[in-house]
Amino acid sequence: MRVIVVGDAGLDVVARHDEVVHGGDSRAEVRLTGGGAGANTARWLTEAGVDTTLVTRIGDDAGGHWVRQDLEAAGVRCAFTVDAEAATCCVVVLVDGEGQRSMLAARGANARFAPGDLDPALLAGARHLHLSGYVLLDPSSRAGGLAALSAARAAGLTTSVDPQAAALLTDPAAFLEDVRGVDLLLPNTDELLALTGSAEPAGAGRLLDTVGAVAVTAGLDGAAWVDGEGVTSVPSEAVTCVDSTGAGDAFDAGLLSAWLRGESPLEALRAGVRLGARAVSVPGAQPERLSRR
Repeated sequence: MRVIVVGDAGLDVVARHDEVVHGGDSRAEVRLTGGGAGANTARWLTEAGVDTTLVTRIGDDAGGHWVRQDLEAAGVRCAFTVDAEAATCCVVVLVDGEGQRSMLAARGANARFAPGDLDPALLAGARHLHLSGYVLLDPSSRAGGLAALSAARAAGLTTSVDPQAAALLTDPAAFLEDVRGVDLLLPNTDELLALTGSAEPAGAGRLLDTVGAVAVTAGLDGAAWVDGEGVTSVPSEAVTCVDSTGAGDAFDAGLLSAWLRGESPLEALRAGVRLGARAVSVPGAQPERLSRR
């Protein structure tokens, strides 16, 4: 089983702090890690034993070379477009004492993702294409995201989309039109609220005229699967939240890996929650490797 992930890849500068003094100095624990929603999902899919190819755009710079090397060392197949006119994506992630993150993002080369960046030959023999919503929610990369979904459907792949950012869902109707026909939509409760006006999982039922099924993450309240059969829910796992960055990307990977193996919605949700719990238990958005410790 091979999965194609289309989405951002870049560098995360993760700063864990107790407080930020405006206009002054604050001590923090700072580390450089791989990041980007597409790369995060690809890493967690690989961690779950799925043959994964990441399609993205990076800069022709030291950051881009590091990102590729790091992902390939972890087993991710990298189908990258190298952009000589843009820097590799970089995100400053501020993580407070409770593990909650705030991000300052520069999408860089990712914002220039274009229809030609996905080689149709990659789809041959693949089972599924997952698209990060950041690609659709930025006008400069939207055409590339739409082309990827169209090509996947034409090749007979199933598809999924994570909306990624409630704050960017300023035109819900347009976004829903962009994802019409997708097999699985993966919002969190804030994104579900932006799309439907309701944060309750049952409210996702009104999206079933647009997508095949919806899997909603609700943090400490667990996750739910909504389809024509009704609502299936699972609780969260009790873990200490060290860093919430990438929790949704890990959930996506866990759920997709189980769903694509033919497991039930209940077991797929459990697999998603399990990887999401692992993600929040470590600093950074991707599985830790010995080389990073």
